[in-house]
Amino acid sequence: TMTVHSEEHVVDVHVRSGVYSSDTIFDYSRGYIATRLFSRNACFIMKIKKEYIPELREIGRLAFERQTMKDVYSPNNVWAQFQSGSSRLGRLKDWVLYGKHIEKLCTGLPLYQ
Repeated sequence: TMTVHSEEHVVDVHVRSGVYSSDTIFDYSRGYIATRLFSRNACFIMKIKKEYIPELREIGRLAFERQTMKDVYSPNNVWAQFQSGSSRLGRLKDWVLYGKHIEKLCTGLPLYQ
């Protein structure tokens, strides 16, 4: 499911698929995306790169297309590949940078950037 909070410039995406379940926050006001993978008990954070990530108004339209037309082809499919690296628990300066939405999603989990 996807929820677009236009006034806060935030998109919540919830994927419920057994071992592949995840929650993702697109925080356009801060410029970051955070994904919490439940099977890995970890949070992955990356900077929004405008050339790869659809704009807020575009992501809502793409979701609507996908819902109403099951087999829509879009060149704007978003894929991210995370590589293993060092992690740390979020610190106060991380939450100031990433904002309250990502803090709420990732508090207490190892952060990978």
